[in-house]
Amino acid sequence: MINKRATPRHRVLKGGTIAFAGGQAVCTVRNLSEGGAAVDLTERIELPQSFTLSIERDRFVRRCRPVWSFERRVGVAFC
Repeated sequence: MINKRATPRHRVLKGGTIAFAGGQAVCTVRNLSEGGAAVDLTERIELPQSFTLSIERDRFVRRCRPVWSFERRVGVAFC
């Protein structure tokens, strides 16, 4: 299988939060790269075109946009 990603991803298992106007959602970050991440949401929700992903224990905060989704897993690109 050919990997088309511009930067390598690293498997992680970290608790995070997705925040957007009018709400927030708890998530689990499954992998990270310089350009994005894959996250599992605790429930299926409709995400806006732009939101913030935070991993509190790492003091990690990035503005994101969704690029793909499958059930409760969402791929995000950092803006």
